[in-house]
Formats: sequence, C-alpha cells, structure tokens
Amino acid sequence: MAVYTEVSDEELQAFAAEYAIGTAIACKGIAEGIENSNYLLTTTQGNFILTIYERRVRREDLPYFLGLMSHLSARGIDCPVPVKGRDGNALREVCGRPAAIVSFLSGMWPRRPAPTQCHALGVAMARLHRAGADFPMRRRNDLSLDGWRALHATTREAADRVQTGLAERIERELATLATRWPRTLPTGVIHADLFPDNVFFLDDRLSGIIDFYFACNDFLAYDMAVALNAWCFERTGEFNVTSAGQMIAGYQTVRRFETAERDAIPALCRGAALRFLLTRLYDWINTPDGALVRRKDPLEYLARLNFHARVADASGYGFA
Repeated sequence: MAVYTEVSDEELQAFAAEYAIGTAIACKGIAEGIENSNYLLTTTQGNFILTIYERRVRREDLPYFLGLMSHLSARGIDCPVPVKGRDGNALREVCGRPAAIVSFLSGMWPRRPAPTQCHALGVAMARLHRAGADFPMRRRNDLSLDGWRALHATTREAADRVQTGLAERIERELATLATRWPRTLPTGVIHADLFPDNVFFLDDRLSGIIDFYFACNDFLAYDMAVALNAWCFERTGEFNVTSAGQMIAGYQTVRRFETAERDAIPALCRGAALRFLLTRLYDWINTPDGALVRRKDPLEYLARLNFHARVADASGYGFA
C-alpha cells in the first residue's frame, strides 16, 4: 500500500456519498506497500479501505480482483469484501482514477514471522487455492517469464547503478529459468503476493489476507515459492528451513503437493526471487519524488536468488 493520489475533502465527501456507508469522518493515507494509493476511511458506520488504482494495475483487470475477493469471502476465506455503491457497482472513479472501497480487516502483520505463523499461512494458502477452484474468471500472470523479460528491458540500463554487474546477472538468470521453468503443474487461482504485510494475525490466529491485486491463474506451487521467499529468510539473510517446513506442512494438511510440484520448487523459488528483484528494481528507479511510499531494496532479493541457485532439491526447503 502507498499514497500517490491525494484526495481533497470535497472529493472524498462526494465519493463516500455514492455508498450507503454513512458520512466520512476521517481519511488517512497508508504508507506501506508500493502499488496503489490506499486510505483508511472512517465513516459513521465504521472503518473501510479506500483504494485508488495506480501504476501497473490495469483497469480491465479490476473486475477479476474485486470479483475474486467477493468469491473467496463467500467461501469462508477471511479477506476484504468490495463494497457496492448505491447503484450496485463496486468499481468507481475518484480523482480521475479507478477506485473501490473494501471492508476493513482487524489484525497486525508479523514483522518477524514465527514458525507457527508460517504454518497458519500454509493452511490459509491451501484453503484459498481450494476456494478459488470454481472462480469462473481467469487472468494470466503478467509477472512470469515474459513479464520478467519486459521488466529487465526497462531496467537494464539503470541496473548497474544499483550494483555493478547486476544487469548481466539478471540476464543469466533469465536464460537459466527459460530452460528450467515447469510447463504442466497443477494450476488455479493464486494470490501471487503473499508477503507478511498482506497477512493479518490476532494473537496467533490468522485473521485475514489482503491485497489481491497480483492475483491470477498460475501454478499453485508458485504461491508457495513466493511465500517461502517472503517469510522464511531471517533479517541476517539466512534461510529458516524450520519455518519453511512448517509452512509446507500446514499447506499439506489441506492439499498435498504432487511429486512434480515438489520437484519444481527450487526453480519456482528462483523465479519468485527474480520476480521481486525486478519489480523492486523497477520501483527503486521509478518511484516519484514526494510519494508517500517506502521503497524496498532490490538487492535483498538478489541475495535470495543466489541462495536458491545453490539449492539442489526440495529437501532444502523443508520437504520431508
């Protein structure tokens, strides 16, 4: 989450009046994340999240994202629910940008995830995959191999200003993954961005999953690869195989990984690390001055990519 588009008091009041959510009392920008402008909107009926869609989010993808959240919520997944306006539409405009209001979820995201929280995430991830199985809409993953190549093309010239030799390292990794990327794994709806700041807990209970704006149809095991990257590295850079094993074990209480998925985990983890290296690099270069947003270090994911390149098989990630 972040803030790129400022909303005036007059625009906010007019926008909120299009919903049956009471009168707007306060609206505070949320600085975490990098993709969209987000506000905590407080009305006389409670708290909501106002999202203004920016940057990489395409307008034509928004019905998929909003429809998916409604679908998952109806099947028992704790996630934000889009609020429909008085005319029955959830997707609207404010400040000339597409926007929506969704329900507010209580909880805190884990700054240093514990193994028990990793286990809970694994369970929730598998439940999400089950719940999304009958979602009728489809969206391809724009941030897979072809998308990574496109991102590299836009960041190649600036990459070596971040670290000498980075552009060449990315090119080598793209070539390697082109030969190792799986083709026929089980697919379905995935979140594709299950970072700790997108998962809320109340005490040790997972209370909700947010930020579905990278959700798509892709390999189910790729969601696990993203989460292993995001949750299982210590601040010092070491991989926590105990946390990884707990996440995998939690997932498999709901859905068992097939042998082919297990075998593909090293390549999927490399791909996920490259994906976040590239998107962080793009944002590092292109975030506008003055935006209320915390830029994230792309080199953190270069270190994780280098770790994955040394892993021989799935046992290195805690598969029993």
